[in-house]
Amino acid sequence: MLDLVDAVALSLWFTAPRRRVIDAVRALPDGPFEVLVAWIAGQPEAPSAVPALREAAQQALDAAHRQQIAVVGWGDARYPPLLAVTPDAPVVLWVRGQADLLATPSIAIVGSRVASPYGLEVAERLAAEVGAYGFTVVSGLARGIDSASHRGALAAGGATVAVLGSGVDVVYPPEHGALAREIAEHGVVVSELAPGTPPRAFHFPLRNRIISGLSRAVVVVEAAARSGSLITVDCALEQGREVMAVPGSVLNGRHGGCHALVRDGAALVETGADILAALGSLDALRNAGTPTATPPAADPLVERMSAGEAYDLDDLCALFDTGAVNVLAKLAELELQGAIRRVDGGRFVRS
Repeated sequence: MLDLVDAVALSLWFTAPRRRVIDAVRALPDGPFEVLVAWIAGQPEAPSAVPALREAAQQALDAAHRQQIAVVGWGDARYPPLLAVTPDAPVVLWVRGQADLLATPSIAIVGSRVASPYGLEVAERLAAEVGAYGFTVVSGLARGIDSASHRGALAAGGATVAVLGSGVDVVYPPEHGALAREIAEHGVVVSELAPGTPPRAFHFPLRNRIISGLSRAVVVVEAAARSGSLITVDCALEQGREVMAVPGSVLNGRHGGCHALVRDGAALVETGADILAALGSLDALRNAGTPTATPPAADPLVERMSAGEAYDLDDLCALFDTGAVNVLAKLAELELQGAIRRVDGGRFVRS
């Protein structure tokens, strides 16, 4: 696996194309750093900026250590598997809170920053319902629908993930400082940006791919026809995630984006049960966190796993003869049911 200092150095190389960076890491996970940098730069030798990148990376890691911020590199067992297979996965994640929650079955709930009372109430209720059923709620800590979603999950005793467009030590908007601290205590605050990075306008569209990448589905609660929330929808569609939308009044433009999504085939949802039904997870709803009554061996994937043997993602894709996204979705369900469990190295074994 790529050395953590080198991984952070790549994440700080802002002029490098994100997809080229992660493609290089995937192709040469144990390759010399200079070779990786030269390949990314498209030249025979690594650019002269390498020493400066490494120095900046070490400074960022020192700052994270002082603030008790965890750093999870691509390939680390704690790196969320659904996000790991996305086309432009972050090379590193900076984490405050329970990093293991990033790998739990999750639903993203997003929407307008200038939300109506109706939108806020619906977002909070949906988050509370899916949180009570054992799903982690993912959103962006923004004003409006995002913050209502986080609060709904916390109120139900569920877990929630806040993905920031700044360093995890720089809360934006500032009035959500108390909410961010509560999320870090009962969930996780995460960013691809190093500690101390201020919020910038171009950071937020980038962080949207992480919100969708962590989640099995994206639910849009309230969005106008040109809402920024629809950027998250575009990311979700590219990543093969389910997209769902909540209907609203036709007497104003607040819900035009949601209605367009439904016309285009997004699942219409009104309750948490609708979300789980659209995902085919009604068993999880009915059992509400209890183990499934069906023996684990009844699942075809589990049946093909030998007891006591650990399998990585490539092994399971070959075993199940399907793509990584389908296998990861199945693994999330099986892990929730208790049929399998995760071990070191991001591998899985039968329970």
